Amino acid sequence: MMSLPKFVALFILIAVVWIQSGVAVGTQRTEEAYVTLLYGDEFVLGVRVLGKSIRDTGSKKDMVVLVSNGVSDSSKALLEADGWILEKISLLANPNQVRPTRFWGVYTKLKIFNMTKYKKVVYLDADTIVLKSIEDLFKCGKFCANLKHSERLNSGVMVVEPSQVVFNDMMSKVNTLQSYTGGDQGFLNSYYPEFPNAHVFEPFLPQELLHSRPVPEMERLSTLYNADVGLYMLANKWMVDESELRVIHYTLGPLKPWDWWTSWLLKPVDVWQMVREQLEESLPGTGGGRNPKDYYLVRFLFFLPLCTLLFCYYHSFLQARTFGRSSFLDLIRHIHYRIISYGAINYSGVSSSSAFNSPHKFSNVVQAKVPTYLGGLSIFACFTAVLVSLAFSIAIVPRQVVPWTGLLLMYEWTFTIFFLLFGGFLYFTHLWGRMVATHDASLSPESLDDDSGKGHQRQGFFSDSGTCHYWLGMAILAVVTPSLPCIFGITALFARLALMVAGGLVLASFMTYAAEHLAIRSFLKGFEDRDPIRSWGACLLC
Repeated sequence: MMSLPKFVALFILIAVVWIQSGVAVGTQRTEEAYVTLLYGDEFVLGVRVLGKSIRDTGSKKDMVVLVSNGVSDSSKALLEADGWILEKISLLANPNQVRPTRFWGVYTKLKIFNMTKYKKVVYLDADTIVLKSIEDLFKCGKFCANLKHSERLNSGVMVVEPSQVVFNDMMSKVNTLQSYTGGDQGFLNSYYPEFPNAHVFEPFLPQELLHSRPVPEMERLSTLYNADVGLYMLANKWMVDESELRVIHYTLGPLKPWDWWTSWLLKPVDVWQMVREQLEESLPGTGGGRNPKDYYLVRFLFFLPLCTLLFCYYHSFLQARTFGRSSFLDLIRHIHYRIISYGAINYSGVSSSSAFNSPHKFSNVVQAKVPTYLGGLSIFACFTAVLVSLAFSIAIVPRQVVPWTGLLLMYEWTFTIFFLLFGGFLYFTHLWGRMVATHDASLSPESLDDDSGKGHQRQGFFSDSGTCHYWLGMAILAVVTPSLPCIFGITALFARLALMVAGGLVLASFMTYAAEHLAIRSFLKGFEDRDPIRSWGACLLC
């Protein structure tokens, strides 16, 4: 009989072999696979959506993602939880000196030709999405791709029969074969110079015919397997049967489907966003394509502008003492009153009568002191504030939030920053007017007291209907301008852009008019304001 120690040793050996074989089975389940490539965390959401779209077609084949050292451990864990098989790879250096910066590691894609443990692989870029089953692609020849760009193949969707011989041959030629793109796609076009003459892949030929002929070295894929959104842009529709589309490829440079703003420009992005919304919560906080790291950031970005505007609004009334009781309920009542009341704009022009119910003599003296360049200075300050607000908002809003969240945050931060910047300019214009009134001998305190009338109560900043109308008009036009394509149901990219440009011109014209008048109003109010200088929050909406 076998001794106990030998039995235990044999048992451990069998367990180790069984575990190792189990790992092997777990890493490769089928002889054919879908493959994609990931250099960093930016495209992780794209890979997740791609995997979801493949599984939604009912495919049971392996899904392999080749990951480099630039992918974080948390992203790797998330992809594994989604069902992807991870293969760590080292990047292949791009031998081309003249190339786009983003092409620094694209030659790594050639490693799919060396995945010899699979009989055949279907490669899909991370910015693609599968609409219908593409299992028939595994019937394709040794190399298949789609022709685009003046008879040149596109490497975003490829069918490859891995071969060590082919891969080694490619590696021996990467430094000699020209690449018209400076990347892998240009190299493959040089490596397969006869590809434009290849026959079109016909997946539904009878099996008898397929087996009776030699396996073709190359076959061309139909546009249905690699429908570029650029094709859609040309005519606002797919130039193939849309109901037969298999794969959509989002190739418009920086306009990737996971960037929130692309959904408002390109209609085909809606398809991608629908699949994203259905992503399961593979790890806590990842359902619907959310990023757990952005959870608290998004909420902070949402509430901070609201709190800032509310604080400024409330603080202005505390300083101006508009209410009998400085309470939050008084603030709400006053906001409600302003909404339901309608007042005429008192100030209608630079040279019109005063907006402050002052006598005609005082009005003429004051308006004569308004600098002639104040209007132009205000317009410059206004549009500078717009540019700074937009740039800061685009930089601070996370790119991969859902479209509605991104749009809301963009509006919030743009309005808030513009309010603070341009409102600050108006406050200093108000101080400027006070300073001129203080140092001008023709505007003595006695004359001001006589002209303004005893017991006269100056209007609060928010009770000035003209000022409110200017600010409200700019806000409404800023919201309506990007919404015009949705309002009129226009989906064509160029038509959308043209309509938004037209709306932008109207907005710019109104802002020019409003900026000039708001600055003059602030300056004129400075003459009438004889109280101690109030805080900046009280004057933001002068």
